[in-house]
Amino acid sequence: MTLANQFIVKPLSRSEYICVARAMRLFTEQRTFETPDEIWLIEHDPVYTLGQAGKLEHVLNPGSIPVTKTNRGGQVTYHGPGQLVVYPLLNLRRLNLSVRALITLLEDTVIDFLAGYAIFAEAKKDAPGVYVNAAKIASIGLRIHRGYCYHGLAFNVAMDLQPFLGINPCGFSQLAVTQLSDLGGPSDLKMVAHAFGTQLTDKLELHKDQIKLPFV
Repeated sequence: MTLANQFIVKPLSRSEYICVARAMRLFTEQRTFETPDEIWLIEHDPVYTLGQAGKLEHVLNPGSIPVTKTNRGGQVTYHGPGQLVVYPLLNLRRLNLSVRALITLLEDTVIDFLAGYAIFAEAKKDAPGVYVNAAKIASIGLRIHRGYCYHGLAFNVAMDLQPFLGINPCGFSQLAVTQLSDLGGPSDLKMVAHAFGTQLTDKLELHKDQIKLPFV
């Protein structure tokens, strides 16, 4: 049986955004159809990232925080300590997942995770991500190359939210943001990362069990 059935979850680590972006791109360019999928759990140093279609006009007052252009979808967002960034490096063809289906799966994972702490959240079709009382708690920006996905999901856990005031988050003026710890959830990022990674792989395994995978 091919190794393609595996999901390798890399434990939480802290790294500069540009280093992880470069590593993701290299992994995606070099992988083959049989390469096992990986999920990277990352905490970034402070950075604003501007997506492929991102407009600099949405960067209002970056101050000393660097602004980095990237090749993911979406507009501008902020990454920093206390935020869980999840990079699902997946073979979408092998998983029979469309981009929209993957976005929904990521959103549902956040929604279900929050429900475990009695926090009601919802997704919006016209603005990918997860919201609690109209405040954004998780954003999504993906890149697809030859049927392989990279970039991913940013989930606010226990961070300084002030830098979000320096941008129009995801291109929306005055969009409110929130985080898990402010809503009564845990603030231990390592614990959240482990639990969330497990929940995401469980959803991917469930989806995988519903399709016929290639065997060699």
